[in-house]
This record gives sequence, structure tokens and C-alpha cells, in this order.
Amino acid sequence: MNAIGNPAPRVDADLKVTGAARYTVDLALPRMLHAKVLRSPHAHARVAHIDARRAAAMPGVAAVVTRDDLKGLNPTYGYFIKDQPIVAIDKVRYIGDMVAAVAAETEEQAVRALEAIEVRYEPLATIATIEEALAPGAPALFEAPPMGIVPAYGTGASGFKDPAKNVCYRFCYTHGDAAAFARADHVFTDEFRFSRMQHYHLEPFVTLAHVEAGQIELWSSCQNPFALRKELARVFNHPEQNIRVHVPFIGAGYGAKNNCKTEPIAVLLAKHSGRPVRFCMTMEENFLTQSQHAAVLRLETGVTRDGRFVARRSEILLDAGAYSDASPLVAEKAGYRINGPYRWDHIDSRCDCVMTNTTPAGPFRGFGGTQASWASESQVDMIARRLGIDPVALRKKNLLKLGEAYVPGESGMDSDMAEGLDLVCREIGYGRGERVKGRGIGIAIGFKDSGGVNKPAEAQVKATTTGGIIVNCGTTEIGQGIQTAFTRIVAELFACPPARVSYAPINTDVTPFDQGTNASSAIVVMGQALERAARDCIARILDFAASELNCKPGDLRLENWAVIKDNQAHPLAPMIMRHFGGTGFEFVGRGFFKPETDHHAPLEAKCVSWEIGWGAAEVEVDEETGRVAVKKLVVSGDAGRAIHKDACRGQDEGAAMMGLGQALFETMRYEGPVLANIAAAKYRVPLASDLPESFRAVTQEQGHGPGPFGAKGMGEAGMLPVAAAIANAIEDAAGVRITSLPLSPENVLAALEARKRRG
Repeated sequence: MNAIGNPAPRVDADLKVTGAARYTVDLALPRMLHAKVLRSPHAHARVAHIDARRAAAMPGVAAVVTRDDLKGLNPTYGYFIKDQPIVAIDKVRYIGDMVAAVAAETEEQAVRALEAIEVRYEPLATIATIEEALAPGAPALFEAPPMGIVPAYGTGASGFKDPAKNVCYRFCYTHGDAAAFARADHVFTDEFRFSRMQHYHLEPFVTLAHVEAGQIELWSSCQNPFALRKELARVFNHPEQNIRVHVPFIGAGYGAKNNCKTEPIAVLLAKHSGRPVRFCMTMEENFLTQSQHAAVLRLETGVTRDGRFVARRSEILLDAGAYSDASPLVAEKAGYRINGPYRWDHIDSRCDCVMTNTTPAGPFRGFGGTQASWASESQVDMIARRLGIDPVALRKKNLLKLGEAYVPGESGMDSDMAEGLDLVCREIGYGRGERVKGRGIGIAIGFKDSGGVNKPAEAQVKATTTGGIIVNCGTTEIGQGIQTAFTRIVAELFACPPARVSYAPINTDVTPFDQGTNASSAIVVMGQALERAARDCIARILDFAASELNCKPGDLRLENWAVIKDNQAHPLAPMIMRHFGGTGFEFVGRGFFKPETDHHAPLEAKCVSWEIGWGAAEVEVDEETGRVAVKKLVVSGDAGRAIHKDACRGQDEGAAMMGLGQALFETMRYEGPVLANIAAAKYRVPLASDLPESFRAVTQEQGHGPGPFGAKGMGEAGMLPVAAAIANAIEDAAGVRITSLPLSPENVLAALEARKRRG
């Protein structure tokens, strides 16, 4: 039926372009209340006194919650470390920390009630930066370490909770012998800084919660409904089976909508009021809830004089903000990915999550790979120039080959990285034509393990009497087009038009388990579970048909809801009705996939697939102003086999534009602990006018993916190489190296002026 690779419209296209698609922000229930939260004006302070009695008595107010309402709960949550309270208990730790919450008939009434809550704070010394947090005598954000866990890592990897003051987590990885540095002819040490970025998803954090007759039911814009259910069960001491999570369409997330955000407060207010409660943040509140990690990355790299990589020692410091959230996971990935797609005799990496009095940081598109690729690919170019070797040739000399293990105990590469590098070089015109003054070209490779760690996923495929097929799985649609991809996979296996296949809404009571929609895992993890479910369903159908046609299942094939025997089609619907009667029947197939636990693998299980992004940029640098104009931008990701080519290209295009913003101007700007550009109008994001004159996203189909039909995960790779490629192009154009993001006119001009002073 050619469902795979066909450029037909997405299954959700009509709903979204007509405005008929329903998001959590669009939902309402009868007698629904509206929630608002009181946020701390202090970056660090003790909550000495709080009195909400006046607020509780105001018109329209149905419930108010403060720390006094947390008794009997496990009131803190987080991934590895349970340190973030539903509302402040003893202290506030950043400007915007939630202190109290109100549910009222209208949002206006809730806001007025917040103004009536009396709070007395005792300000404490603040920590605004990584350097301040690690300085001797720095105040501690937590007097006692919160409870938490460290995963059971495998060969070469280790984790440490609270290894130092204001460091909530440390990830380390090593292999080979440090004596390898002695074999290097040169050892280069460089430091890079990575700016903090806002996720800027257009649908805010939002939850609609209802508690009735012992059942907690909520509708949430979240990427991991089953993990959310588990965490809420722990927080509220509530049976997990009595918590039901629905996930409608999600208006993007880019990693931010993992774990708890609005959900605990909405549930608590619903419990206290006995009515449904909707908690929808504003865009400004999004800025005070989650961000990407700023980072300092120090690399010490040993190479031979002819450019062979020998050893790398790295130290990464992530700004985790006030609460740990997913910082340990990001540290794990950044520390693991910092060495890039290259061959090394020795690796020694360490990544620390440093606590500061700023917005908590969490997962972001690329999940540590963005920070790692920025530093690693910038230094690779710097090394090439120091050795007088072409940067592309240096990369090719050291790239891991197709099938070669990343590190001992890990899976092999499933992309030919030299092939991808050659492609972007051709597209950008690398090494061709005469040099133009003020212009330069830069190349970079983004690299990350994909598919998550040790992730289980289950899927169900149901076929009705008349040949309607229903896909039931926990992968959330966050704009990436997964509903389209999954319905096409199933349509191809059933040899039927995609229009026959529908995607069931997510409801944790009936939807099979999935760990979460993140890490580009949908195609390679849930995709394999779904393929097995579809094949199981088809096998059940053919078993039934064989019994009716008095033959073996192997004598039959399925095609557009008929079984083919000896080139003759036998429609299934009449056959089913004849056997089961007027009610008909439904065939149900189940499939399960989980990466095999492997204690030799550094991260508990071998990587399911590798997500590679190749990038190339041509820039023009105005040496009078420092302005960088990206004239040409090429990005490419390897989809293995593209299930829906337009969606794959769109993923890379969107990721590349986020990378462009990160590279040139996006940053959450702090003045001490105060976020200065919190308003949407003050935070610069890429506009249509920022598009390069020439912009191409080229989807490769190398065919080595582990997912259905050879597919691989997409969505993050397009962002990974962009910042480094642009920085490398700036040096090619103007002879200056910028090691701190963003590559703003101010930073570029400062580097140009420093070069002039050096003569």
C-alpha cells in the first residue's frame, strides 16, 4: 500500500489547521475552579510566617493551600532526587518559587485572593552563578540532603548524590588508561560556556484535575503520563490504580513537560475544594518553572601531531537552578556524550549538577547533547587549526565506523558518519570556489545516544469486524507527528490505506504502559513494540481465517481487510459475521519492547540507536559591528528509513532554527538572581526574518535503524551541531574564536577588538 515514505498529509493536519484539535488548555468541566499561585519575590529566604485566612474568606474562593496543608503527604517530588515541594515548606529558593495556591470561581478572584495572603520572609544570602555556588563559604541551598537514588550503572560509569556542597549529583565515566596522555604530542585545554535557553512552548504548563470518590482524574499537557501517575501516587499516598491521567494533544514541550509541574497543586486544590480545578500558567510563569541548563565545559584533549585523538579529560558544570528536577539525567547524558562520535584510547569525564537560586533547569531538546556538542565540536575545529589540518579531514580520521562500538560494552554505530559529513560538505560548498572576505564556512557533528535508557514500552493493535484498526499506546503527540508515523507503520503491515487506522486517546486506565515520550525514543522503542503488536494481531487474524478456509495460516496473506489464498481474495467481514454472529468480533494484538538490561553497558542497557546530526554554516561577519549573518545553513539527520519524509524534514528544520536561536541570541539573562528578560516580548526567539538566505534540511535514509522498516528516531539531531558550526564559521571568516554562547554582536566585537590589541 506504500504507506511508508509517502508524503501524504499528517493525520492531525485537518484538526490543527482548523482549530478543532483539543489541547489541555482548551478543556473545561462543570463547576470548574481556576487556580493561581503566589510566587516568592525573594531568591532565597526562610518563610517565617504565612497566613491565608483572609484569602480563604474572599468571594469566590473555594480552596487555599499552604505548607500547613501538606500534612500526611510526601510533599516533595523530582526524578532521582525528591527535593521540590508542592508549595514552599521551610524556605524559598528562587524568585518565582511557589508559596501558596488558590482555587476560585474565576482567575480574577484567585489573583485578588493571592494578594490577601500574608507572608513574612527572612532573606538569606543568594547564589546566582555556578562560581558563587562552588566558592568557599557559599550558603547551602539545602541544609540536609533530600532523599534520592543513584541508578545501577555499568562498566566505567558511576553516580554520586550530594558529593559536595551545592552539588546535588555527579556523573562520572572513564575507560582506558590515563597513561594514554603520555602518547599525545599535544594536549590542548579549553573552556566553553553554554547559555541558558527557555523552552518557549506555546501551550503553557496546564492541568485540569478532579478528585471524587477516591479517584484522582486529571488531564495534563505532559510527556510521560505513566511516570506522572506513579509520582502523584507517591506524593499523595494514593493507590496508583485510582489515578487516571488523560493526555490530549500537547502544544509542544521540547522536554519541559516531563515530570510534575502544575499537577500536584491542581490535585491538592481539587481535593480541598471537592471540585474540578484548572491550573494554567502564563507564558511568564513558564519562564519561572523550567529552563535549559547553562553550563561550563572544560576539555583537556591529547592528540598526536598527525591528528589522531588519544585521550580526553572533561569537566562539565551544569547550572541546575534551585531544584534538581531531571538534572541528574542531563548530567548523565552530557558526561557520556562529551567525547562525540570519535575513537579514544582514554576517556575521563565528570559532570556536576550545581544548585543556584535561579529557575530550575530540566530536560531540553538534545538532553545534554546540545551542551556537549557545542564544546566538543568547537574544540575539534580549534585543534585542527592549531595543527594545520583541515577540520573535515581531522574528523574523518577519528570518526567511529559503522558498527563500531561507541565505548566498551556499548552498541555499535548505526550511521556512516563520514557519509553524512560528505553530504553536508557538498551542500554547503565546502572547499569549493574562491574565498570571499568576511565570509567563512564551518562544519560540526552533533551526537547523542537515543531511545532512552532501559525503557519499557507496550502497544496494542485492535482490528474491528469491518477492518477498522485502532492503535493504542502511550506515546504522546507533542507536534512531532508520531500519530502519523505510527498509523503508517500499522497500515503498511496490514497492507491497507492509512485512513483505516486511528490513534486512541491516552488514558492510563486502558492505554498500555510507556515510560515517556522523550529522547527520540518513539520510533525505536515504542515503534518496535507497536510492530510486534501489529504482527501479533495479524497472526491472530490469519489463524482465524485459516480455520475458516481449512488451510494453514502460512497459506494466507492479509491485504486491505481480505485474506488472499491462491491469489483469490476472501473478505474478512462476512467471514467474521458468519462465525461470531451479529455482534461480530475484534482481534487484539499486543507487543512489548525493552532494551535488554546489560551490566556491561555503562548506562544499564545498551543504546537502542544513535542520533546523529550533521551541520554546516556559511556566515558573514561585519567587523565594524560584530553582527553575524548566517547566509547558508545545512542540517542533516539520518532517519534510517523515513516513515513520513515531510515530518522528518520538519523535525530537522525546527530543531535547526532552535539551534540558530541558541547560537546567535537566545539566552535567559540574569542580573544576579533576577531574571531580567522574563516577559515574552523581552526574550528573543528566531523570527521568519532570521531565516538564512539558503536553508536546507536533508533527511538521510542510510537504512541501519533498529525501528520498523529500518527507522531511527528524529527530532533532536538537527539542533545539536548548529551552534558549533556557526562558531567554527565565524573563526573561518574573521579569525576569532568565540567560546561563550550566544554568538552575539557584543561577544563577537569583543573578540575582534581583543585580536586587534594582540596585534
